[in-house]
Amino acid sequence: MIRIFEQDFGYGYRPEFHGDVDQMQATYIDNPRNILYVAVDDDTGEIAATAGVRSGGLKPEFNHAWLVERYDPERSAQIVRVYVDRAYRRNGLARRLVDAAVQFVATIDSYDVLILHTDPRSPGAEAFWRSMPARLILDDRDGISEALHFEMDIPGRAAGSEKEKP
Repeated sequence: MIRIFEQDFGYGYRPEFHGDVDQMQATYIDNPRNILYVAVDDDTGEIAATAGVRSGGLKPEFNHAWLVERYDPERSAQIVRVYVDRAYRRNGLARRLVDAAVQFVATIDSYDVLILHTDPRSPGAEAFWRSMPARLILDDRDGISEALHFEMDIPGRAAGSEKEKP
């Protein structure tokens, strides 16, 4: 993940953005509402891709107030850390990991909404999420978050949030 932070985002590790990376055990293993999928190349042992689910809302210091208020931290699942090493891209790894993450969210009854945000400067990220069954909620590339915010349906649940931005 740290290699992707450096290669794709150009700023490397930043604790204010990447606290879950410091606390992987507590964040993704010890919390039954969270998970981290890791794809490993069987031949080399290299980590090829990751994708996770983390409960909670958006950080107010990096997002618009209306967007933070839209997502109840106890009822919101976030797809996070969808990264594919450059050597493994364009092979469907991200799609398979995201599908697994969405299916995981469907097993947690306390989640009402599935959200994600992506950095449009990351190579292929915007095209990937627009190719998925995700609804763009906010294009904030020139705003406070500098991100694209999406929602996805949770399988077996009523389709999408009907909340509108102010």
